[in-house]
Amino acid sequence: MKICIVGAGAIGGMLGVKLALTGHDVTLILRGANLDAVLQNGLTLIEENGRELLAKPIKATANLAQAGVQDLVILGLKAHQVSAVAADLPPLMHSGTRVVTMQNGIPWWYFHKLPGNYTGMPVRAVDPDGLIAQSIPIDSVIGSVVYPASEVIRPGVIKVIEGNRFTLGEIDGTDTPSLRAISDAFKAAGFKAPVSTDIRSEIWLKVWGNLSFNPISALTHATLEDICLYPPTRALAASMMTEAQTIGEKLGVQFKVSLEKRIAGAQAVGAHKTSMLQDVEQGRALELQALVASVLELGQITHTPTPTIEAVYALASLLANNLQQHGARLKIS
Repeated sequence: MKICIVGAGAIGGMLGVKLALTGHDVTLILRGANLDAVLQNGLTLIEENGRELLAKPIKATANLAQAGVQDLVILGLKAHQVSAVAADLPPLMHSGTRVVTMQNGIPWWYFHKLPGNYTGMPVRAVDPDGLIAQSIPIDSVIGSVVYPASEVIRPGVIKVIEGNRFTLGEIDGTDTPSLRAISDAFKAAGFKAPVSTDIRSEIWLKVWGNLSFNPISALTHATLEDICLYPPTRALAASMMTEAQTIGEKLGVQFKVSLEKRIAGAQAVGAHKTSMLQDVEQGRALELQALVASVLELGQITHTPTPTIEAVYALASLLANNLQQHGARLKIS
């Protein structure tokens, strides 16, 4: 299978190494020092047990046009980065190309192929000008939920922190041969890749935690364990999650675990910094639109009050704007 991974960072690169080593024709899209390192030395993946896997040689470029037509395109970018490359994606696709979206948060395609009053509606928080929807044929899209945590520890080297599961699903809930083929390819590469017939409920289970723990951690510089063990912030997260659950249930989502169990799961992760806190410390753009603003948008669409989410979003947005305006980063040490 010809596979292009657009955004071969911590997660995309993790997939790229293992898919390449199982015989797929993989092209990585990356840039800067990471690209230079991969072109010179290949891409190294350090697994949880310390074993090192090296994909060398492996195709890598910063230019999407050089990748050529693909059977599978994996979007490993963060949600706010997809618009910038959307117009360059069509040349990668033939009539049967599938596109796996691996962004956190509510996806741009959320209301497409969703029966009911909202079918086909855009999610402006993540696709404000409609460019993503215009560039990616909706029939090509496969949804996913990314569970592993990994990090680029230096250019060309990725370290797995934990996890290896990628849930995959057609956005209309069907079970198709191409979906199964992708799941099988992931499994052959050593990943867990269950197929879901209700990918939106799977997405909400992750969003449920991300929309609360991520901005709270960004504002307080606290780990997941800290947030869950400190009664005021535990209650704050629970309030945000309660508002979000009401939205999801109005849209037909089934929350398969209780709110308390979801919080307990976050607590069990321990002294882990959320991705948004890491972005604050590194001076990177925050994923507030996909993780929080999108939920607020769905709240407005379903006429659901969200006062707690709105308050936390306002504070986190001001922090993000200040960091961006000053080109700054913020870290407690």
